[in-house]
Amino acid sequence: MTFIRKTGITRQKIKELSADFAVLLAACCISSFSTVAVMIPNGLTSGGLTGIVRIMQNFIDADFSVLYYGCTGVVLIMVIIFLGWREFRKILMLSVMYPAVLFLFEQLNFQLLEERDVILAAVFCGVFSGTYIGLVFWKGYASAGTEAIARIIRKKLCPDLSMSRILLCVDAAIIVFSAFVFGRNIAMYALITQVIITRVSEMIIYGFTGKVVQLSIITSEHEGIKKYILEDLDRGVSSIRVTGEYTQTEFMELTVMCSLRESVLIRKKIAVLDPDAFVVVTKVEAVWGHGKGFSDIDKD
Repeated sequence: MTFIRKTGITRQKIKELSADFAVLLAACCISSFSTVAVMIPNGLTSGGLTGIVRIMQNFIDADFSVLYYGCTGVVLIMVIIFLGWREFRKILMLSVMYPAVLFLFEQLNFQLLEERDVILAAVFCGVFSGTYIGLVFWKGYASAGTEAIARIIRKKLCPDLSMSRILLCVDAAIIVFSAFVFGRNIAMYALITQVIITRVSEMIIYGFTGKVVQLSIITSEHEGIKKYILEDLDRGVSSIRVTGEYTQTEFMELTVMCSLRESVLIRKKIAVLDPDAFVVVTKVEAVWGHGKGFSDIDKD
């Protein structure tokens, strides 16, 4: 009780952090099981940091978890140098937790499939890994994977390109390179796995909604929310003044186009700054404009 009073940590906050930890631990277990018990025994690979480590494992005689720890450490250092401590803190928890869970699963030496079946393995890897990513994004967290690398590339080299396009190129490059290491067939299975990962993760976060959503936020704490969207998420936002006809109270309505994961982060921020805010989430089929992450209006 004394510690809670001194640090300003409330029981509700501890409860929320405990729930987040439980979900993240479950997600790490699912993904670790997918990698150790399905992907590696069937000689498969995928995109992301997992694909990079699988390629490295073909040349370096070391356990997957050890190489993954090493790559995670390199990405963490790159994030500190190029993105700063704020981004480092966002990815630190999973960057420590996931490789540790990987190491524990490696000690079990268990295989899901009774015999080698690359098609079944590719599908199961996609479902399990997609579940991991979906749960992590749903809770608003991130890891030291290719998303962090894509953020660095965007900030330092390609500020005009969207994160989704850069991430797609990074994962595609990993899969293409894996074709030279494991063969074209394995690369094609990796592509199937990657497609399933994307679809399953989106379904977990928002069911069958699209990749881009529009948030309409009616709030009395617009300055804090607007600052978070502009500075932390690097997204554009528009605002208009509105009046609640029932109470005749004036509010600000903020409108932002963002990705699924960013919408979850915004929701968590709004819950802290203004629990009484009113938020409408709208599925967007397409966005045309000269904004970051959207299709140019003058192109086909």
